[in-house]
Formats: sequence, C-alpha cells, structure tokens
Amino acid sequence: MHIDHVHFYVENATHWQNWFVQKLGFQTLASQRCHHTDRVLVGSQQIRFWLSSPRSADSPVAAYLTHHPAGVADLAFQVTNLAAILRQAEQLGITIWQPLQLVESPQGCYKMAQIQGWGDLRHTLIESLNVPPVASSSLMEPEDSQATVSSDPLGRSTQSSWIGIDHVVLNVMAGDLDKVIHRYETLFGLQRQQNFAIQTERSALCSQVLSHPEGSVQLPINEPASPDSQIQEFLDWNRGAGIQHIALRTQNILDLMARLRRQKIRFLSVPLTYYEQLCQRPEYALTPAEYERIAQQEVLVDWQPDQPQALLLQAFTHPIFEQPTFFFELIERRSYQVSQQMKTVQGFGERNFQALFEAIEREQMKRGSLKVE
Repeated sequence: MHIDHVHFYVENATHWQNWFVQKLGFQTLASQRCHHTDRVLVGSQQIRFWLSSPRSADSPVAAYLTHHPAGVADLAFQVTNLAAILRQAEQLGITIWQPLQLVESPQGCYKMAQIQGWGDLRHTLIESLNVPPVASSSLMEPEDSQATVSSDPLGRSTQSSWIGIDHVVLNVMAGDLDKVIHRYETLFGLQRQQNFAIQTERSALCSQVLSHPEGSVQLPINEPASPDSQIQEFLDWNRGAGIQHIALRTQNILDLMARLRRQKIRFLSVPLTYYEQLCQRPEYALTPAEYERIAQQEVLVDWQPDQPQALLLQAFTHPIFEQPTFFFELIERRSYQVSQQMKTVQGFGERNFQALFEAIEREQMKRGSLKVE
C-alpha cells in the first residue's frame, strides 16, 4: 500500500499551482477544467498533488470550503485488492462515495473507487492492472472536462530535491483516537508502531503511528490531551478532523532549506537553547561544521544513542494557508552502516516531536490561542 496522490481543495487552483512551482520547484503535470471545477496536477518525482478550486457554487469544492478551510480533502492510496477493501468498508458501515469502476485510458487500465475516511476526509483507492500505479494519479478526468496533460504522463521530473512523501499526519477529536486506529487497522491492514504522549506545562497530545507492513504508508494520528492543545486549535480552525501536515522527504535538507528560505518559505523557529542542549546528548557525533549549518537553518536533529550516525533531520513550515491549520514538514533520513550493510533510519524521534510541539506552542502564544500564566 502506497500513497498515490493528495488532493487539496483550495479557493484558487492557479494561485497554488504557481506557489508549488515557484516555491517548491514542482512541475505542472496536468490541468483539467469542467463546468464547475478547475483542477491542476503538480508534482516532483514521486509526489503528486491535485489542486481543485470551484468555478461555480455547484462545485463539490465549493461545498467543502463552506465547512472547512483550504486543505487536504482526499488522501489517495495505491492498493492491491480493492474489492476486498470495499467489502470490509461495507461491513464497517463506511460510506462508499464512488463504487468500484474499471477505467481504461491510453496509459492503461486500473480499478478505482472512493470511500469515506475519518471526518470529511476521503480516500480514493486505485488498483493498477497493467501499468505502474505511479501513473494513475495523472488520469483523474472529471466528466465534461477539458484536459491538458504534460508530455510525461508518469509525472517524472528532473527535480532531485524531493524523494517522495514520507508520512501524512491526521488530527482527530479527543476520545476518537482508538476508534480511528481500529478503523485503519481493520480496513487497510495498517499496524501500530511508535506511540507518543507529548506535553508541556501548558498543553498535551497523544499520538499513534500506523504503517503498512508491505508498503510505504505511514500515518501518525494525533488527538488532543488538553483543552488548549495545539491539536484542539487545529480542530477548531479546521472545524473537524483533518490532515495537519505532510512530510516531504529529501536527501539534503540543509541545502534545500537554504534554497526555500530564499523563496520566502517561512519555517518554525527553534531556540538557541535547543542546540546548546544538543551538544550535551549521549553519543553526540556532529562535526562542528555540520552543527553550525544545522543551527543556522534551525533544523531539528535526533538519533539513537547506539546509532549516532543514523540521523533524523526535520524542519516544519509555518501554515501555508490563511488559517493556522495545514503545514509541510521536511525530513531527511540518513543512512548508516550495520554489518557491512547500509540502512536508513526509521521511525520518529521523541525529542524532535517534543521540540515541534513546543515550537507550535510558541506560535499559539503569538496568536493568543494559548494563554501564558
């Protein structure tokens, strides 16, 4: 099971197309227009984002935006047995918005359906029959549409900054975490990995990481553990559960962040005390030059004491839309050698999670949504 594409509902698809192309270096891969909706596909290597905006009041995007701010409306998965998932969805009482259909296109054939996720999030499910599933996300054509597709329908790009989507984070209401976990375990076969209980003197959250044993899907799920938690703030602004952030994986976060800062991308700040304490941690192994660059770019860094070379480096943008809801994470997973084999660091660092939580708290205080006593 893999992420096929992510579908954003926004007020102006052209504006956000330009943002992704100019700021993140993505390419425009396709565009579609029907009588009520504009759609644009942007991407880079293994990342594909659909951007849809309403042309008229009868657009489903317009209906969505009356209930939620701009954000992720559909998280689409590549699956291997779509019919079995739909049977399981029916047993769970999950709404099936689009029943299974066979789609034929110049690029090949695939099965597709769409089901309800959690809250108003939906999941388009795609089972490829005779073409690589990576091609399928460029084949979404609404009825009564005029489509323009790039010369490479597979969405391949010469842009080397991005490796792909590392994980997607879902925020849910207090008391719903166990129910959401059960649904995604039962429906998709996701399995529990790390869990976290993050808190400060002011607020707290609980988080459970789910991942697929035979795929690349990683889905951390958060719920608020205090009334003024940043997760609760997201839920209030989003008016319900939803995707909080998407982590984009890169192979050189320091160079990438320097470039993105030149493009006026704003990142959450990290206090100097974080880096002072970093030097005191067990098995600290950063060179002075790398330490200086990490501190300069305000990147969070974590490792296991027995594997100091297995670095997990992360940084987080400010929310990209008008409301303080959705943001991007940049993540680099360093490789390290074990018994003459190269492995890549897995999982998530609790220290980085704590630092992120505290950084968002500082932004909450600036907005006045978290009181300082």
